Amino acid sequence: MKANSPKMKIAVVGATGMVGSVMLKLLEERNFPIKEMLPVASSRSVGRELVFKGKLHPIIGMQEAVEAKPDIAIFSAGGSTSLEWAPKFAAVGTIVIDNSSAWRMDPSKKLIVPEINAQVITKEDKIIANPNCSTIQMVMALAPLHSKYTMKRVVVSTYQSVSGTGIKAVRQLENEIVGQRGEMAYPYPIHKNALPHCDVFEENGYTKEEMKLAREPQKILDDRTFSVSATAVRIPTAGGHSESVNVEFANDFDLKEVRNILHQTPGVTVQDNPDTNTYPMPMYAHNKDDVFVGRIRRDETQPNTLNMWIVSDNLRKGAATNAIQIAEYLLYNGLV
Repeated sequence: MKANSPKMKIAVVGATGMVGSVMLKLLEERNFPIKEMLPVASSRSVGRELVFKGKLHPIIGMQEAVEAKPDIAIFSAGGSTSLEWAPKFAAVGTIVIDNSSAWRMDPSKKLIVPEINAQVITKEDKIIANPNCSTIQMVMALAPLHSKYTMKRVVVSTYQSVSGTGIKAVRQLENEIVGQRGEMAYPYPIHKNALPHCDVFEENGYTKEEMKLAREPQKILDDRTFSVSATAVRIPTAGGHSESVNVEFANDFDLKEVRNILHQTPGVTVQDNPDTNTYPMPMYAHNKDDVFVGRIRRDETQPNTLNMWIVSDNLRKGAATNAIQIAEYLLYNGLV
């Protein structure tokens, strides 16, 4: 963080949740300049305290947070909460960075991955949407390749951690591992299983998660000329999402050049050496901010088509890190 950056009054809405906790951790790790921290949560948590930068901070409710008029409010509290409260924060001059799906496809709101499209943010933007976790890691790898070779069609299958569902799902997995009965986040056991079911099913037979992967990349890249077909699967890993991505380009590519482009992309780390069994895995991405790309190889069944394996920590770059990078961009560029 720049030494002369002005200090901000920051609200973290959903501060006691899994993503909110990581947001607080990252604000401290990245030394974001804060003059006042406002942890915000539901009424059942109000009055409790949490530790930030070695000091106890009381958890406050939504209305009190609005009345405090923070410079930035970073939301990770669910879509219905965002729809109700984000406009109230915006009305008092607060910039909201929202991690839910509430505003992502609203044509009046920007959907931002800072490395790709932060330049579209203006001072008029008071509610800024953070993309879906699976979308973020995919577009981080695809955006630089799209610029060079022009994507036509993407087929993605995801292998998503239970942490993407939330603490209830993490506890379900932990209970099942030790043979305990408990509350179920999923309709079936997740331990020793794989559920082709992330989020709710829509009328077209795809899940909401799969349709996020289809729609959000087009908005982020401001390009409707390519299409995305997705299958999203929940697997019994505690953290980190993985994706098998098959992308057809309009133009041919050289594999060495593809690796070089990805290697030079900020926020992307290439792990791709079959000779040494080097490839991305959730256990290596855990607690890291980069997107890891490997298994880079040509699809030999049709021209101009590439296969990749993409892994990232869904609570960090897939959620908290991306949101805080947006806040940093606002600060660096005098937009707040």
